[in-house]
Amino acid sequence: MVKLSELNTLRNQIFAGFTLTMVVVLAFAGVYIYGQVSGLLRGSAEKHIQQTAVQANGRLDALLDQVDSLTTQVATNDYVQKLLLKEADGTRSAFNERQSLLQIASTYMAYSTGIRSLELYAGDYRRLFPLDDTSLNARVSQEMILQTERMKGKLVWLGLDPAQPDSVLAMRRISLIDRGYAAGGYLAVHLSRDYFEMNEPLGGTAEEGDEYMLLADGNGDPILSDLAAADAKEVLAQRGPTVTVGGEELLAVRQQSRATGWTLLLLTPVRASTEGISVLRTAILLSIGIGAVAFLLLTLLLSTLITRPILKLMRTMRGARLGGLKMNPSPAPPIASLEIRELNHTYNQMVTHMNELIQVVYEKEITQSRTELKALQAQINPHFLFNTLEAFYWSLEDKGEEELASIVVAMSGLFRYVIGSAGGDGEWVTVRDELDHAQRYLQIMKMRLIDRLSWRIDADERLMQMPIPKLIIQPLVENAILHGVESRIGPGAVTIRVRSGKPGFATVSVIDDGVGMDEETLEKLMQKIEGTDMQPSAKKGAGVAMSNVQRRLKLYYVDADERGSRLRIESKVGVGTTVSFEITIPQGGVEPL
Repeated sequence: MVKLSELNTLRNQIFAGFTLTMVVVLAFAGVYIYGQVSGLLRGSAEKHIQQTAVQANGRLDALLDQVDSLTTQVATNDYVQKLLLKEADGTRSAFNERQSLLQIASTYMAYSTGIRSLELYAGDYRRLFPLDDTSLNARVSQEMILQTERMKGKLVWLGLDPAQPDSVLAMRRISLIDRGYAAGGYLAVHLSRDYFEMNEPLGGTAEEGDEYMLLADGNGDPILSDLAAADAKEVLAQRGPTVTVGGEELLAVRQQSRATGWTLLLLTPVRASTEGISVLRTAILLSIGIGAVAFLLLTLLLSTLITRPILKLMRTMRGARLGGLKMNPSPAPPIASLEIRELNHTYNQMVTHMNELIQVVYEKEITQSRTELKALQAQINPHFLFNTLEAFYWSLEDKGEEELASIVVAMSGLFRYVIGSAGGDGEWVTVRDELDHAQRYLQIMKMRLIDRLSWRIDADERLMQMPIPKLIIQPLVENAILHGVESRIGPGAVTIRVRSGKPGFATVSVIDDGVGMDEETLEKLMQKIEGTDMQPSAKKGAGVAMSNVQRRLKLYYVDADERGSRLRIESKVGVGTTVSFEITIPQGGVEPL
């Protein structure tokens, strides 16, 4: 039985690749041609049904214009105008006056067979005709009345009558001509749904069952439909050029009436427009089959011609592999192409380069071993320094020099903190570690300043385990002593404060009561910290430590807000200086590093 790995040869890969390419190209061409032709057939059918829809919509607009003209005549009738004018003046119409409206309504209704009834209402919604006490707001919704008011005398097609679903309702406001066209009442007309029936066959030549018509009002309710009520609702809920009814796909052409906002939808089965596509599909499949067979034979021949020289070169290379990395003196076969000859030449070059690389790697390994030895020796130097300081400490303890011994301990801790790796990765420590380091530095500085220096650390115990960049507070303390305490006459104090002023952030402040700075000096210092001051500083190294802290804050707190990633300095002459910055508190609380 042939294994799958044995079939994974270059020849088979070329054969499979060319075959797949051929299948994709032919399939794409077939699908494209099929799509283009079917699109043309469908476009022709859509054009035909579009013309039919335009004709049907024209007939519909003619029917609507007829009703609009008739209701306009009713609204402007002299008797109707006088009766509504009398109602507007506060005088109710007598029974015989209202009864006279019957003859007027009958006269106008005779002009159109689709009108079922006419209703006339006064301005206070009281019905004048027919002769009953029904009010307009009890007959239709208030929204329909407001819609009629907004049209200011134009005929409003409201769709299906809520009280009589088998009829269509339209209303218009009657304007009083003698009162500057002020609102005087309302005219409602009820039309039979059959009034909108298209008497002629759609398109003139369509067979029964091949085309369907659907007329829906602005609310999406079917007014007239050749489909069942459930199917009509389903069609109206669908969008796009095609709809599906009962599993059958139909082409849909929509026309909207500008007068009523109604939608006229004409449907034609897709199968009726694509009957000739089956023949085209058969021709395309047959062409693809013949092309595939011919291409397979050509691909097999081509793959054999390509892979035969490569197989010969493989046997030559296999012999060189078994005997070690040796040059291949045998040239490529004469039948081989330029690429195969280049492959043979490249193999010989590869053997030469690999022998050279082996020698280079060997030398690099020796150099790396020597470097690692020197690194191990370099680690002894800080360890020797710590041991020496420990020896000084015990010697001073034996001699009773407790003050000097504490200074030596502080120096030892200072060196260990700076040189060593207090945190997990050497870059982050806890606030407690950073404050301890600052306090050791203050103890060493007190040996030099004696009574001129005092300090206080005010830190929230809940923030002591919060992570903070290493050596971020001590440079600010050093700056406070150098430019604050030492610059004043008399003793000075430094305060380190760590508090949380708002959720998610903690503020670290270093405060001194030194001489302070005026606004101009403070502005120059901020420019130097931000790196925008191009003037050379009179005091060497001024602002360097604070610039370093500023850059580190921007690097470590790149996602913090604008205030949390920058130093803030507040200073007044004779009062002192406060340097502070904000750091983010980790989500979920503070956990030990």
